Amino acid sequence: MMKTGFAIPEPYIWDESFRVFYDTLDEQHKNLFHVIFSLAKSPDDPIVLKHLVKTIDEHFDHEEGLLRKANYADYDVHHQEHLNFQKALKKVRTPVSDEQITWAKDWLVNHIKGTDFQYKGKL
Repeated sequence: MMKTGFAIPEPYIWDESFRVFYDTLDEQHKNLFHVIFSLAKSPDDPIVLKHLVKTIDEHFDHEEGLLRKANYADYDVHHQEHLNFQKALKKVRTPVSDEQITWAKDWLVNHIKGTDFQYKGKL
């Protein structure tokens, strides 16, 4: 679970540098930051972990629906990134380790700025 390209913001909150310029997606991304932050504060709480999994699943379903509707050229790659994260996240159990929290934070930051940014202006 290595860190990649973009820095994890501290405190871990969404800011304007993460905007994809689709209001619903930006709001969902803000919420994902919030839920991961909540898990970092309560790593022993299985309800918070379950809420993160549900929030991720709902966001990915919504985002992928927009990508399909727009006939987004890189849909398959994007979808596979989502699936890989979902599979790994569903293996996480409480208490969630600091390493796992950092992995989730890092994944979201780098997915938005590295992958989601590629659909800006195309949906």
